[in-house]
Parts: sequence; structure tokens; C-alpha cells
Amino acid sequence: MAKARRSTKLRRVLKVVIEKHSDGYVGYPLGLKGVVVSQGDSYDEALTDTKSAIRFHIETFGSEAFDSDSPVEEVFVAEAGIES
Repeated sequence: MAKARRSTKLRRVLKVVIEKHSDGYVGYPLGLKGVVVSQGDSYDEALTDTKSAIRFHIETFGSEAFDSDSPVEEVFVAEAGIES
């Protein structure tokens, strides 16, 4: 009887920013080296596309894709009024 193989995949949780614009949504992860940007007509589409882009980025660059020097612990969004 063959033994079932355990998955050796490591589950990581990344912070993802989803921005709403007048023409759709844009998403990007924090904590990866390089540029990973996705889009969608809805929040859910942008999030799904971002997850797909993250998987592709990691498959392409392996563990080197992660910015392990300083992992993102929390994300805050603030507005700052600036006169120019």
C-alpha cells in the first residue's frame, strides 16, 4: 500500500492593498521584491487577480521573491493634506 505524500508547501500570508479607482480596482501585495500589480472591475476580481499574480511571481522567483528583511506586520492608510 502506497503512503500518501504530505504537501511540503508553506502557507504564507501577505498583506494586499486594493485601491478603488473610477475605472476599476488595482491590487498589489506588500512584502514581495519586485513589482506585482493586478486589476479587476470589482474588489473581488482585483483580489483574485492579485493572488494569481503572487503565485506566478513566487513560482518564477522562488523564495527570493520574499522581502524577508522586514516583513510587513500591519498596514495603515492615512490621508495627508499637502499644499503645493
